[in-house]
Amino acid sequence: MSRLITVVGTGTGAPVPADAVAGAELVVGGRRHLDAVPLPEGAERIVLGPLAPALDAIGEYVAKERRVVVLASGDPGFFGIVRALAERFGSARLDVRPGVSSVAAAFARLGLTWDDAVVVSAHGRDPRTAVQVCRAHPKVAVLTGPGAGPAELGAALARTVPGRVLVVASALGDPEREHVERVSPAEAAGRAWGTAVSVVLCLDETRALGPVRTLAGAGARPAGWALDEGGFAHRDSMITKFEVRALALARLGPRVGDLVWDIGSGSGSVAVECARLGAAVSAVEKAADGVGRIRANAAAHGVDVHVVHGEAPDALGGLDDPDAVFVGGGGRELAGIVGVCARRARRTVVVAMAALERVPAARTALADAGFDVDGVLLQSSRLAPLPGDVTRLAATNPVFLLWGVRSPVRTDEGVAQ
Repeated sequence: MSRLITVVGTGTGAPVPADAVAGAELVVGGRRHLDAVPLPEGAERIVLGPLAPALDAIGEYVAKERRVVVLASGDPGFFGIVRALAERFGSARLDVRPGVSSVAAAFARLGLTWDDAVVVSAHGRDPRTAVQVCRAHPKVAVLTGPGAGPAELGAALARTVPGRVLVVASALGDPEREHVERVSPAEAAGRAWGTAVSVVLCLDETRALGPVRTLAGAGARPAGWALDEGGFAHRDSMITKFEVRALALARLGPRVGDLVWDIGSGSGSVAVECARLGAAVSAVEKAADGVGRIRANAAAHGVDVHVVHGEAPDALGGLDDPDAVFVGGGGRELAGIVGVCARRARRTVVVAMAALERVPAARTALADAGFDVDGVLLQSSRLAPLPGDVTRLAATNPVFLLWGVRSPVRTDEGVAQ
């Protein structure tokens, strides 16, 4: 099969080599790319706007075995047009000649490696995923777009991780216009940045030079979870036991790009475990000494947890809507707290209760919010040594774990979440 479509990445602002378009009968690209290179005589020129018409035009040329050149910025195989072309015409039709991506160029300007960076695109996508990734990870590159630029990113981060540094890289590779600037999230939120932004880096500069890595990106998932209670500072055994935590984590499903609330966080054991699995976490705790313990436990495990000193449900008003919620405290106000959480959670709410009398009201609160509800009474016995080199079973306190999963919305076309 002939490679009729040549995709040329121009590097970061680098000019298009004149020989790259030699012999092309159709040249597709951004206006600045098309204006920067002499086109072959008689070649048709299409300025990229909406992608579908351009793909249709490319398809007409390919069907007639006529050569096409597509000009793109940076590395077109990195969040670029290669995906759309391969899906439409097949990878065997493509001759891809990559340039330097804006992400690589931005980190190069700072003298930083980026094998340990998480890269997230907010271009044409809901920016909340980018925001949660920036909250949860120390080194992130965000590909921006309209409505999801440095100002919007900064406004969201200023509320939860104000100490992050945003590096705004604009017009990378343009010798006259390139600008790389460090700002705080609050400073970014107060500026108008224009359309020249290439990429935004979000850094915890205390951890910007991470250890040598074997895997690129967010890194390997932790080797274990449902950690022993001894791994957390806690008061008078007031901690979610690891057996309960194991099932709670399974139902919460924390992952990169998620936001999890931990209500009545106590020691922060659930919050820390969710953060270790890559999610952004807000932990709400009413006791001042508990707030200190949560922060200490998060630091001990090398994760970021946004700690809110306050009492639910009042303390929840200023938080972003979560994907998942764990409620481990609440007392007599439990049903009301669960109701507030259920109305705002996008995916699931998990509730741990020691008092059986509170189960019906919590279950009703989840059902009234449109959740499919299930639960289990967890009773476990742990091995405990006895004198004489023998072992007994020591029972832990029973805990009722209730969870609600938001029902998918059914449409004429199928199921939408």
